[in-house]
Amino acid sequence: MRLPNILLTGTPGLYDGFDEEYECPILDEDRVVDELENKMKEGGVIVDYHGCDFFPERWFHIVFVLQTDNSVLYTRLEKRGYSVKKLQDNVQCEIFQILYEEAMTSYKPEIVHRLPSNVPEELESNLDQIIKWIEEWIKENN
Repeated sequence: MRLPNILLTGTPGLYDGFDEEYECPILDEDRVVDELENKMKEGGVIVDYHGCDFFPERWFHIVFVLQTDNSVLYTRLEKRGYSVKKLQDNVQCEIFQILYEEAMTSYKPEIVHRLPSNVPEELESNLDQIIKWIEEWIKENN
């Protein structure tokens, strides 16, 4: 049975150094793509990453962009101990919908969907929506 590949992305192993300004690892995007290539061909893969423009378009059947209200995001990231600059940049990224726009230009717009990510109840609703989409996809493609 064929299974779909799904990309989950939104404002927040293989890395290529450490970014002192943002206090986080720098991802080696080429290595990630090389490592995932064969697995993606098999199908049934869910990729969860805060960016999406370096993944090949052919990999995904659907893209979900998680979006969070700015006040919720600020508090969430503050509790994680993000530096002021990293916190401000992440909130600004959400304000300007950078990741949504990135997804819309990197993939066919009809496969890009927004999901709210503010409260725990939305997590359950989002999971239900993703499961329903997977079930439909399986029916239509097998």
